[in-house]
Amino acid sequence: MPDTSIVSFDLAAIGCAGSGHRYEVTEAAMQAYAEATDDVSGGPVFAIVPVFSVIAPASEAVASGDVRRFVVHYEQDILLHRALEPGMRLSSRATPVAVLPRPNGTSLVIKTETRGEDGELVNEQYVTEFFRGMQADERVGERAPDHRLEADGEPDAEVTYLVAEDQTARYAAASGDDFAIHLDDEFARRVGLPRRIVHGLCTMAFAGRAVLEAAGVEDPRAVKRIAVRFSAPLFPGESVTTRVWKVDGAFGFESVNAQGTPVLKDGRLELR
Repeated sequence: MPDTSIVSFDLAAIGCAGSGHRYEVTEAAMQAYAEATDDVSGGPVFAIVPVFSVIAPASEAVASGDVRRFVVHYEQDILLHRALEPGMRLSSRATPVAVLPRPNGTSLVIKTETRGEDGELVNEQYVTEFFRGMQADERVGERAPDHRLEADGEPDAEVTYLVAEDQTARYAAASGDDFAIHLDDEFARRVGLPRRIVHGLCTMAFAGRAVLEAAGVEDPRAVKRIAVRFSAPLFPGESVTTRVWKVDGAFGFESVNAQGTPVLKDGRLELR
């Protein structure tokens, strides 16, 4: 069990934006991400790449090193005001916006903003981290926008893909996320996992592709919003099936592994 005496959340850091990070979108980077997720170039989850390096500092400003070993990626919500295109020069920053105590831990919500050279907003993202067994002293801020799946009956479509054994290595190279739980079986076992796991955002990209396939949409730049909750790990070599419902002018979805265990819940995808 976690030692709750080491809990340290700096609530004064809530609302304090981190340093900006500049990023130029290239065709090579977009294509590498597409190949890492078995998708076409321009998939909506590529939006994580320009902001990836600003998320960890925003998290670390609130959550001390002592509690970081208990963190998991809980939710991701990407709102795309403009599709990313090669040649765009972007500036991104991240701001921790909420610390939310829960019965079994604490959620930390981080909001990122990415702007173009003209200063106009290109996308916003909400990254929700969960610190297992760690309790903050008080609640500050509000949770990320809601995207709960409220669908009745059988899904309107189901799409299944196979995750390759080398998927995590390809994704790490394309995204910059080289955390060892995705690349090293022995390290993964040392932290309590049976073996290396697929990046949650890679699973999210698979699900987004599945929803677009079910909807008959060929151009991924049509996506305005995609949001998920990460519920269980997916492993290389497994299949992942995305179940899709039409809800309120958008698409709700969840993804399950071959055993039927949900790996993504409360999925929502909106088109322009």
